Amino acid sequence: MKKMMGPAVLILCALICRIVYNIIGSEVLADGTLVEPFYLVAIGSLLTLIGLIWFMLNMILFVINKFKSEVA
Repeated sequence: MKKMMGPAVLILCALICRIVYNIIGSEVLADGTLVEPFYLVAIGSLLTLIGLIWFMLNMILFVINKFKSEVA
């Protein structure tokens, strides 16, 4: 169960980034400049990707170890 805490924390942080991005919102200044916290989208996507890859690797290793223990 402890192996799943890392991916869960990363995905939770990604979700927080997306919520904060929506709360902050974006606006267009008088000179036509768009002001938005776009870095939160990039960070959230990166954290989601890393969390999902980490989760999938944990699942693959779990299945391989379970298969090895059943064969032996």
